[in-house]
Amino acid sequence: MEFTAKQICELLNGTLEGDPGIKVNQLSKIEEGVPGSLTFLANPKYESFLYTTKASLAIVNQDFRPVQPVIPALLRVPDAYQAFVKLLEIYNQLQRDKKGIEQPSFLAPTASIGEGCYVGAFAYVGNNARIGKNVKIYPQVYIGDNVVIGDNTTLFAGARVYSDCVIGKDCTLHTGVVVGADGFGFTPNRENQYQKVAQIGNVIIEDHVEIGANSTVDRATLGSTIIRKGAKLDNLIQIAHNVEIGENTVIAAQTGVAGSTKIGRDCMIGGQVGIVGHITIADQVKIAAQSGIGSSIVTPGEIVQGSPAFNIGDYKRTYVVFRKLPQLERRIQELEQMLVDLKQLMG
Repeated sequence: MEFTAKQICELLNGTLEGDPGIKVNQLSKIEEGVPGSLTFLANPKYESFLYTTKASLAIVNQDFRPVQPVIPALLRVPDAYQAFVKLLEIYNQLQRDKKGIEQPSFLAPTASIGEGCYVGAFAYVGNNARIGKNVKIYPQVYIGDNVVIGDNTTLFAGARVYSDCVIGKDCTLHTGVVVGADGFGFTPNRENQYQKVAQIGNVIIEDHVEIGANSTVDRATLGSTIIRKGAKLDNLIQIAHNVEIGENTVIAAQTGVAGSTKIGRDCMIGGQVGIVGHITIADQVKIAAQSGIGSSIVTPGEIVQGSPAFNIGDYKRTYVVFRKLPQLERRIQELEQMLVDLKQLMG
């Protein structure tokens, strides 16, 4: 794909300084720019690269003033970073603009497929599944019976959606995601063996949710496991049965959330966090990486760290003391010896 500087300028409603006929066919980091590429400068720390880059076109902030000659034409916009993000999204959409049904693939006779969809080779769509418009189903995706998928959602190669689950509009499920596998439900029987408890609920994923590669969202025992609108899950995350994740909450990789826990909206959860089951986490809570959450967090906006986690300010002060424990131990031993010597002198 190739575009002129004029076309990109019109797309971003910017102001161009340079030849409007310059052609670009790729995006690049500013330090790696080559002829025919488009880059951007948003962080002043990278300004020096603007004077050495070989890129043909650079997006800069409206008020930027170069202090040396530059090779690329300059496209001035109010916010260079946001303009580049917009271009990335457009580029991504063009790259993924697939339509049609490839063979071999299987679509059950009772399944319904909306207009403009793409179904890749070796994909499976089960009975009574309802697929919205412009959905992208990449090769080897499995979609079970009675699944509902909203418009403009993308399921990348190898994603699995078990029966009766519901996925909203404008969602993205990356490779290896499993939605709707059984929750971890077992109970000891009289023979002291673990008997499986049937998991007959489903998973509901609302609109604008993204789930990273090889993450899993288990179906509920009864009712639904719910991922609310706008939530973003990184790679390698485990969401157990009957969990609820609030709107616009973001969770980093390798985090695990045990069953029936309710997480509020606008939370930020770092990588490798472990959260026990049957607790509640308030809105806007921030949990630092590798923390262990063993009880409810009821104060909105609280920031916690540690395992077990507690208030981050207290944690940092405690950690300062913890690092000095060897020195403190020596001082205590010295003070004890001084007390012994003092008693001997007074005795």
